[in-house]
Amino acid sequence: MLSTSKCVLLVSEMSKESKKFKVPDELANLYDFANSLDVRHFTHHGVAHLQGDELAGPRQLGAWMARRGLLWTGAKIMPAMFDVALQLRGSVRDYLQCDPAERRRNKDAIRSLNDALKLFPLAVEARRDGGMVLRPARRDALAGLSAISAELYDGSITGTLDRLKMCAAEECRRVFFDRSKPATRRWCMSTLCGNRIKTRAYRERQRAAG
Repeated sequence: MLSTSKCVLLVSEMSKESKKFKVPDELANLYDFANSLDVRHFTHHGVAHLQGDELAGPRQLGAWMARRGLLWTGAKIMPAMFDVALQLRGSVRDYLQCDPAERRRNKDAIRSLNDALKLFPLAVEARRDGGMVLRPARRDALAGLSAISAELYDGSITGTLDRLKMCAAEECRRVFFDRSKPATRRWCMSTLCGNRIKTRAYRERQRAAG
């Protein structure tokens, strides 16, 4: 059995968010990458949440990668390369929004993810000490994003990928790591998204009953 977290020479610098929510190191880049797009649009305590995109352009993508030790070359990220990165992020989010059991059956999500991952292949390389490592096959400015391929593979092997989910609240859709023992959480935060949805459902039942 191959564990890419041990074999791929990819530097992972966990963000404050991944540390705060205790996301495993081997999924930190994947978690941050999926959440680099913030589509939350709810109001909490009277304050409207502002949407945002950490990868608003090639320069911002480069800065995001650099903060995580994934920018290994001084080459510029060109517009076409930026589009490839966004394609990967979109396919990752589409895949993670599926329930873990549904991911194995959703042909569209699987096809989209596979098409994106083909552009970030990993190659086996022999070391002088007799060991083997996996390295990105790309050699351009996007090579570091192959960390996403590695973490998806590693998570599928260890089973931790099934615990990486997208919040069921339509006004949230943030990816979270389900640390509950039965792994049945549906919301990123039960005290926020969970309570909001339950309150809304209760009010709708009250109106229907009235």
